[in-house]
Amino acid sequence: MASDFVPFGLTVCGIEELNGFCEAGVTHVLSILDPGHPEPTAFGSYGEHTRLELRFHDIIDPYMGQSLPQRADVERILAFGRDLMTEPTGVGGLLVHCHAGISRSTAALTMILAQASPDRPAAEAMAAVVGIRHKAWPNLRMIEFADEILERRGELVDAVRARHRSYGRERPDLVQFMIDNGRVREVADLID
Repeated sequence: MASDFVPFGLTVCGIEELNGFCEAGVTHVLSILDPGHPEPTAFGSYGEHTRLELRFHDIIDPYMGQSLPQRADVERILAFGRDLMTEPTGVGGLLVHCHAGISRSTAALTMILAQASPDRPAAEAMAAVVGIRHKAWPNLRMIEFADEILERRGELVDAVRARHRSYGRERPDLVQFMIDNGRVREVADLID
């Protein structure tokens, strides 16, 4: 389904999985790391590739002195995605990763796909990401910025909130994790 959006391969993973993609033909990497986290050593085995590295924490509101994703971060992700679409013959595969491959990376890929096919429902972009990474729980703050920038009038936010509800019902432990980590806005619909 994701191949319906872009003419190149897509991968989402966490830092611990990066070594498994050294031979996967990855030509472009979107790397989202916590501030202060060392650069993953796996990239030394990837061969030549284009990489955008961003650094911010996986939070959606101010939380304990951590660095929030900013609008400028989302603008850089979308610019990276636009550049990929203008030269599709030079793209063998895009790998998007964050610490666990669950939130920041899946938010980034969702917005890249929504941007690539602006006439398609945002829910289809979200479904395509879930098809690649079932444990997708996109960072709501990043999606809110993308929705505004892409002029989706709440459609992208609604698609991600629907994903939070459906996956939260499947994984109540994840709902509690989000509550414990200051991300109540993402799970408000699931709290009794």
